[in-house]
Amino acid sequence: MKDDIAVQFPLVQNMARGEEVLWLNPRCGAPSLSSAVTDAEIADAAARMDRFAPCIRRAFPESGGIIESPLEEIPAMREHLARRAGRPLRGRLMLKRDGDLPISGSIKARGGIYEVLCFAETVAKENGMLREEDDYSVLCGERFRRLFAGYSITVGSTGNLGLSIGIMGSRLGFRVTVHMSADARQWKKDLLRQKGAEVAEYAGDYQKAVAEGRRQAESDPLCHFVDDENSRTLFLGYAVAADRLRRQLEERDIAVDGDHPLFVHLPCGVGGGPGGVAYGLKRIYGRDAHCFFAEPVQAPCMLLGVMTGRHDGIAVQDIGLTGRTIADGLAVSRPSKLVGRLVGDLLDGLFTVEDRRMDRLVPELWERERIFVEPSATAGFPGYARIQEDEAYAARFGDERLENATHIVWATGGGMVPQEERKKYLAAR
Repeated sequence: MKDDIAVQFPLVQNMARGEEVLWLNPRCGAPSLSSAVTDAEIADAAARMDRFAPCIRRAFPESGGIIESPLEEIPAMREHLARRAGRPLRGRLMLKRDGDLPISGSIKARGGIYEVLCFAETVAKENGMLREEDDYSVLCGERFRRLFAGYSITVGSTGNLGLSIGIMGSRLGFRVTVHMSADARQWKKDLLRQKGAEVAEYAGDYQKAVAEGRRQAESDPLCHFVDDENSRTLFLGYAVAADRLRRQLEERDIAVDGDHPLFVHLPCGVGGGPGGVAYGLKRIYGRDAHCFFAEPVQAPCMLLGVMTGRHDGIAVQDIGLTGRTIADGLAVSRPSKLVGRLVGDLLDGLFTVEDRRMDRLVPELWERERIFVEPSATAGFPGYARIQEDEAYAARFGDERLENATHIVWATGGGMVPQEERKKYLAAR
């Protein structure tokens, strides 16, 4: 471990020992939103998703043309977490069920599918075959499949982003190659091949897979590289979720204001998904939305990057960690080049979670709410108790505001997990 980092940031010593930690961001007082991504760009992304609704509906009828997930109150899980904490926990607890998103069953459906659709629109327009006022369902036709077959898409992934890119890209007719790290689950590789994508496997970690994907794209002018480490397009696809969540809260008459704070607990890998969601929420709710990222104890890359201000200039191996975790979607050693700089000062904090805790939360959620998620999707649950147990942080709000608060755990994936794999997860204790 680099001694200067440990001296300047004492929490690094706890992180280096693989301990669960909570870091509260001292720079989060009154953050200013970056002008790097504007409201107009997010609105444009939402409009593009609306234009593509007929295409999505034709390609995947079960989706209804809309890539959105339920928001559900989970009172039995709330009581369970309170019993485990050994103290009353205040505020409503809800689950954003991105594991149930249509097409690829994870939060990556938001950004990954959006980037594929952006590329398809660009190719079709450049070839004079599409105007914005057209019915976009034509993009699923044979004429466009022949066009898209001349183009390829490549991406590096630990699993879920690869699924969203591979399933959507292959359905439209693109040649898709997903470069997957050693952390990726075998069933995800098998499913991608079944859907028509090519899978390249590597013994190394996520960064190796991304580097190979980038290298392949550089040698082919008709290949689009989905850069999970630095893609504004992915980021915008995720940011659209914030306004949709706002509508879901309003439909339930759930207020978000100075007296009714919103706490959102988001599992974090390279950072694109949680970063886009957090950015969108802060643009809507400002200081009334409090966003926390959750990471595995062996792969806290965003915490390390944001806390030290080094962002992608530091990796978890620099403090002696392995980057390995059962949470394959969170097995990232170095954070996004883009996200930490965009949202780092907007976060109230970040915390880490042991693998065994994530593993155990899968059957606990199933037994109490009959909701299945994969281990990485449970990472946000400990935040509900942890931020209330921090007396200094809780004191910022006071008892009444905490009682009136809404906590949302963003359940990022699990919908595509095969039954045999589910049985293994549900047997964990």
